Amino acid sequence: MTPEATFDQRGWCRFAQDQALSRWVEAVVPVAMRATEDPDLVSAWLRCGGTWFAGVNALPNDARGAVPGGPELQGVAVDFIAARFGAQLWDRAQLSVIYPGYPREMPGESAAAFRFRRDRDAAHVDGLLPEGADRRRHLREPHGFVLGLPLNETSPEASPMVVWEGSHILMRDAFAAALADVPPADWGAVDLTDIYQATRRICFETCKRVTVHAAPGEAYVIHRLSLHGVAPWGEAADALRMIAYFRPELPQIGDWLG
Repeated sequence: MTPEATFDQRGWCRFAQDQALSRWVEAVVPVAMRATEDPDLVSAWLRCGGTWFAGVNALPNDARGAVPGGPELQGVAVDFIAARFGAQLWDRAQLSVIYPGYPREMPGESAAAFRFRRDRDAAHVDGLLPEGADRRRHLREPHGFVLGLPLNETSPEASPMVVWEGSHILMRDAFAAALADVPPADWGAVDLTDIYQATRRICFETCKRVTVHAAPGEAYVIHRLSLHGVAPWGEAADALRMIAYFRPELPQIGDWLG
């Protein structure tokens, strides 16, 4: 299948290594390593008992995706995104770094939340943020897509990305029904928790769970409504896993279900 057909049917697609993206990675890696050693960033983003540096917006790239002195973000995957979603002004990328032993329990994390992270890969749909003591989910960050860019060589067991193929279709249909009579400007006010959790259970039961392993210079794009997460660290894993993620928000929230 073409990347377009794969993306539409499975909710994600992968792109082979290309030179333009490899040059971008080469420039980004030393900058990313310095970010993971910055005391302020470590204090803000090191989680799960020291096994996950979440690194939201931790890469100091500009709107072209370039770090200081480096090339702009280019490559086949970027061309796919431009054709599908339009040219992008890139926000600062997340630097997600997984270390051996992920996940470990966090202070204040409930036993149920830790089990879900360990046993269900912390599966989620981006942009539905848990709020309040009851962690009710509302649409706060309507991302256009998720672009994953591996920055180092790892074994497939080093906490890979996990995607439930076809889950984007189930999620789209469920959210479309829940929001059918609500103007897009008011979508953020709607509590989507129950329909989200019910549809997530259906996805676990009916969708194929796949792991996504890629090398530096390769890329993958995940549909904004795909259920996805991160697998626990495997016994055969041999190196930390560092990935840059771009999740630009849609210009208009009404496009979220499009």
